[in-house]
Amino acid sequence: MLVVDRHGALVQLNEAARLLLPEAVSGDWLHESVPTWLSDAHRGLAGGPRGSGDGPLSGSINDRVVLAHPTPAADGDVVWWLVDDTDRRVAEEAVRSAQARSEILSEVSSTLLSTLNVPRCMEVAASMAAQHLAEAAVLVAPAQGRRHPLTYAPQGGPVVQVTRQIDTHSVPGLPEALQGFPPVPARWIDPSLLPDWAIPDGFTGPVGSVIVTPLPGHGVPAGALILLRSSTEQAFTEGEEIFARLFAARAGAALSAARLYTEQTTITATLMHELLPPALQRVHGVQYAGSYRAAKDHERVGGDFYDVHPGSDPSQETLVVLGDVAGKGLDAAVLTGKIRNTLHALLPLADDHQRVLDLLNGALLSSRHTRFATLVMASVRRRGGRAQLRLTSAGHLPPLVVRTDGRVEEMACRGTLIGALPVVTATSVETVLEPGDTCLLYTDGITEARGGPLGDELFGEDRLKRVLAECAGLPAEAVVERVQMLAAQWIGSGRHDDMAVVAVSAPRTGGLSVVNGRRGNEKKDG
Repeated sequence: MLVVDRHGALVQLNEAARLLLPEAVSGDWLHESVPTWLSDAHRGLAGGPRGSGDGPLSGSINDRVVLAHPTPAADGDVVWWLVDDTDRRVAEEAVRSAQARSEILSEVSSTLLSTLNVPRCMEVAASMAAQHLAEAAVLVAPAQGRRHPLTYAPQGGPVVQVTRQIDTHSVPGLPEALQGFPPVPARWIDPSLLPDWAIPDGFTGPVGSVIVTPLPGHGVPAGALILLRSSTEQAFTEGEEIFARLFAARAGAALSAARLYTEQTTITATLMHELLPPALQRVHGVQYAGSYRAAKDHERVGGDFYDVHPGSDPSQETLVVLGDVAGKGLDAAVLTGKIRNTLHALLPLADDHQRVLDLLNGALLSSRHTRFATLVMASVRRRGGRAQLRLTSAGHLPPLVVRTDGRVEEMACRGTLIGALPVVTATSVETVLEPGDTCLLYTDGITEARGGPLGDELFGEDRLKRVLAECAGLPAEAVVERVQMLAAQWIGSGRHDDMAVVAVSAPRTGGLSVVNGRRGNEKKDG
């Protein structure tokens, strides 16, 4: 408390005022004892009383923030009540800073987790670090061989990503950060020791302060972050180092999630490649075409499958397999993969269809899967302009052959399921495809496709035969495309099972063959 008379002289000071203003004594002039802002305020009172809405005056006295409340006395004196507001201001600033940092961390999390692309995530993390934490940031990713992916982000400048061989030990604390150890304090790092590779292009001025902090990941470190400030800026405070670690934790989690997603996507793509039906083409003068549509449009694999295993030369048979595993989706696709791999291993026995089916049946019965499957096999060999077929069915729909005159023949091969009974019975038939003839193998997803005008009628075998009759003389690819197109139109937007179709055609004209290193037209028999 200060009491000042009408002439501006100090009349009285209490003990707290003496502690705040140790050089002020009673009888001194106010303007000689207090800061200018307070003496000017006292003189301003002569112009009239302050309004009630003006609020207290505020200023600094000896590095303390003080609120000054004047109370006029009856004799013209003024009592100044001085309130130390420093702690409240510091607390408010701390709250505002915490709120701002919380908002930044929330923005960092939402922005980084919005992308699962690793390079993009690294770019965003480095850019946001330079924007909110420092004048420049360098994100060092885990080594790929002997090289490290580096992301440079100067504040307000373009982000640059490179991969280069670096000496991590040239940056104090970086080897430890890349292994996930806690960061060393910034004051322990000499900025002059930084190598050129750790400073982004466009960074102005010598480095004045450095933070090296790990990017924690899920189980393994996701990299490290180097934050730089020039010598003209304030050095990193202890609070800013803590905030940098919080930022790094968010960035590391996002990078780790992106890398995990990338690895899983790569694994899935590799496995999916093995599960997807192969692309078919002409083999040893015979045309092959296939098409597959999963039960759900967002899925790429299911329970239907087909494969074509070419003979080693035109004199050897090509094995065509089309099957249908009970069920849909990924579980069924896993079993189709097992069946396809087993059949591939049994190719040396492919000339004996019954033997192949017996071995495949035993493999399925001994597995953990409880699903069964149907299967149709076709061994194909070119003879002149004709194609000789040997067909065997294990519980599958009989193949259909469309002749060039429009006749559709149903092959009389029957059999039992595989993977259901200890013994598989199957019958085989042989047929010959003349030039222009086509044999169609298909799954029940075609014939049992439910749709039509009222949406409740099956596509059926009779309708399929009529469609094939219209395809007489067409190449294999055109036959497959038309069958799938009409089946799709039949079901419309309705639900359906997996649908697979394979066509084997004897071309109308002789294909090219290689004889003694020279190309020549194959001659038709007869």
